[in-house]
Amino acid sequence: MDWQTVRETFQKIWGYDDFRPPQGEIVRSLLSGQDALIVLPTGGGKSICFQLPALLQTGLTLVVSPLVALMENQVQELRDRNLPAASLHSQIPSSQRKQIFKKLERQTLRLLYLSPETLLSSPVWQCLIQPDLKINGLILDEAHCLVQWGEVFRPAYRRLGAVRPTLLQSKPSGSRIAIAAFTATADPHARETITRCLQLKQPQPFLLSPYRKNLKLTVQIVWTPRGRKQKMLKFIKSKRKQAGLVYVRSRLESEELAQWFARLKYNVEAYHAGLSAEQRREIEDNWLRGKTQFVVCTSAFGMGINKPNVRWVVHFQAPQLLSEYIQEVGRGGRDGKVAEALTLMSEPTGLLNPEDKQRNTFFAQKQEKQYRKAQKLAQSLPDRGQIEAISKQFPGGAIALSLLHSAEQLEWQDPFNYRLVGTLNATSLQRSLQHLSAKQTQILKQMQQYLTTRGCRWQFLLNAFGFAEEAIAFRCGHCDNCQK
Repeated sequence: MDWQTVRETFQKIWGYDDFRPPQGEIVRSLLSGQDALIVLPTGGGKSICFQLPALLQTGLTLVVSPLVALMENQVQELRDRNLPAASLHSQIPSSQRKQIFKKLERQTLRLLYLSPETLLSSPVWQCLIQPDLKINGLILDEAHCLVQWGEVFRPAYRRLGAVRPTLLQSKPSGSRIAIAAFTATADPHARETITRCLQLKQPQPFLLSPYRKNLKLTVQIVWTPRGRKQKMLKFIKSKRKQAGLVYVRSRLESEELAQWFARLKYNVEAYHAGLSAEQRREIEDNWLRGKTQFVVCTSAFGMGINKPNVRWVVHFQAPQLLSEYIQEVGRGGRDGKVAEALTLMSEPTGLLNPEDKQRNTFFAQKQEKQYRKAQKLAQSLPDRGQIEAISKQFPGGAIALSLLHSAEQLEWQDPFNYRLVGTLNATSLQRSLQHLSAKQTQILKQMQQYLTTRGCRWQFLLNAFGFAEEAIAFRCGHCDNCQK
């Protein structure tokens, strides 16, 4: 395709003069039909990189997205520009679903957003395998979710690698479907997992460092639950009326803290996955428009929501994973101006304030329990089977299959049928799952190492996310440790 046409379309739709590096190179790669793995910092303009190629081609591009709010925000922005995009999810009324299916039949859509579960649902799948429906590409947006959630929370992610070969079986000879995975955070282990799980073919890598020179990182120790609240309050008071976010780890905490702030006359709302789609959209809209100063939220908030002038982010408790942390602090300072990220942690011994230690122990024990259950269940699984039948027969069957796939003891023949690899005896299975568990434990430990490091925090993050060369002798000069 003529590059001048590409640039003119880009300027006409989005109004920018030119691409930001490496947006142009990514667009070229996707237009050429190559697989790609793209790691761009939060706010780096990832969505344009796959939306533009989709709009320039005839045929459909599937965008697999983890959250309804994220899909709706992107689709609404495209519709506001009169562009042929839609989303399919459980909250869409049946009349609207019928209209979307008609558009698919007529091939008038260019972008279809849907979750892994919706993609693999029978009505959608039967529509997508129609030989006449041309599919150009499969985009995995927020691809780190495959790594974070794919084993025990959203097992449908582990089946996505079987989507392309199965779709191609139903399409005319010579058809091609490119796959591109986009994320803001992927360390070398995550990149390897995404590549292997999606069966990417010699993916072109676009890897940008997560370092943001305008983002100041600070960790403070708290000694009591009351002290945690007071340190947070002192920090927020110093920000006057500036926009921000407070991240917590549970729905209950988001509600309780929002009520506490409201009693202190702060203009604040609670946000979590337990709210209806309408409630979530209203809260997002109030925050984006500046009606609400800040939101007390779980990790359900923020993906794909672009508010440039966020001046601060507080982690009331640290997240479990370093990748979550980078995602969440990355909401700050998208306009390039200085933003501060404060993380509060209990004193390391846990003797005076054990809440962080208890939370980490709870999650570790939960993970171990799921692995033990999968190991026990695997002994009863047939060598070959269908996920729907296994899920009905065995509670937790889908998670067990997902863990076996992660442990390389199972392969998906298509997105719905599996085959166990080799002889699955108790010893080999236990060894595989123990290796998997040890790897996950190491990933969880990384967050604790970050919180307690005495070196430059950005240097730690660069090393953790695979940018060791850039990290050599690196000092950001503005994190709490550098300023000491």
